[in-house]
Parts: sequence; C-alpha cells; structure tokens
Amino acid sequence: MCGRSSLTKTEKEIEARFNATFYSDELERYNPLPNFNVAPTHYHPVVTNVEQNHVRLFRWGLIPSWAKDIKIGYKMINARKETITEKNSFKYALKKRRCLVPLDGFYEWKKVKKEKQPYRIVTTDQEIFCCAGLWEIWQSQKDEVIESFTIITQEPNNLLKDIHDRMPAILLPEQEALWLDDSIPPDDLLKMIEPYPQEKMKAYPVSKRVGKVSENNASLLDPIELTQQGDLFG
Repeated sequence: MCGRSSLTKTEKEIEARFNATFYSDELERYNPLPNFNVAPTHYHPVVTNVEQNHVRLFRWGLIPSWAKDIKIGYKMINARKETITEKNSFKYALKKRRCLVPLDGFYEWKKVKKEKQPYRIVTTDQEIFCCAGLWEIWQSQKDEVIESFTIITQEPNNLLKDIHDRMPAILLPEQEALWLDDSIPPDDLLKMIEPYPQEKMKAYPVSKRVGKVSENNASLLDPIELTQQGDLFG
C-alpha cells in the first residue's frame, strides 16, 4: 500500500514539469505545497486525461460517484493493478478517468521484529515522478462536489520487496502521455505497467515522526542511522 508520500517542489516547478498551470483559486483554497508528508484526504496535484493543460487539486482517497458516504475514500487510497478491472469502484474510472499523480518520494514501513521502520523511496533519474492514478467526481446530498483520486499499486521490484509487498505504479516518462490517451484500450495500458527499474530508485530509513500526519517539515526527508533497537531519533 502507498499511504504516505511527498511533493516538495514549488508551484512553478510542477507547472514547468507538465507544461500546465494551476488554477489560482484552487491554490488559494487548499495551499498544499510543499507537502513533506502527504496523507489520505489531503488535496494533492494531479493531471487528468480531460484537462491536460491544467494541474488540478484533488482529494486523495477515491470516492465513487455512487457512494453514500464520503468516508469510503479512506478505503480507496490505492487500487490494485491485478484486480482493478473487477472492482466497480475502479473499472469505470479506468476507462474514462485516468490521471497522473506527481510525487518526489513516498514512504513505506518495513517490519523489523516487533517494530516498523519507515523508509523514504525516491527515483534517482526524475526529480518529480508520476504514478498512474484514477479520479472521480462525487456529489453529496447537500450538493457538495468533491473530485478525488486513487493511486494504482503493483508488486514491488527487488529493491522494494525487502521493505513492502506493494509499490506504486510509477510510470516511465514516455508512458505518461499514453496513460492519459483515451484512444488506448485500458487493458493495453495495464499491460505496460511494470515495476519501476530498481537501479533507478533509492530507499533509505527516515524518522518515525513521519507516521504522524501533524509532522510536516523538510527534516522528515533526512536519512537516519539505524541501531538494532530501531532508529536513533524515533
């Protein structure tokens, strides 16, 4: 599961990366950047298949259009690649509503005896990488409209499998435009998703403070030294 991540770049850096612009009113409303500890329910930049010239701010945790309760989004932060076409929550979005989810790192917890040690994982060839995502529009009974997204996950590469049994579906740069191309059959798009090359990734231990959503500053990105009992700064 990918349940924590980061995007520490500026608005201008993200706009340059995608040759797309933010809506100023969304930035004023949510002001999500930089975010060193992105968590479910946070608003986060995405680029959708229907609006590729703008960077939108959607809520992390997909809320299907038919959902009666917004809380379902907590269970929909990830969509497993292997079963995505079988789930009503995801299969229609796969056909019509795909998006790119930009990150510059994500966190996973490795089990060490009775403890869990967080690791930060980054790509070494891209300052901002994109995960394959899906998005939805949900309207409450009070006419509240929320646009939300989920990140697709898959089996890990050899670097990550020692840390966790899942990893985000990180796209190669040349695959990003394809993921947003409505003319390509969804089955073909899923086939192109493979674990990101391990030689282009790096993982290192970070402070357990990242487990608290209230912690959100640049020090969370710093590598730490480990002892047999766990991390030094906990």
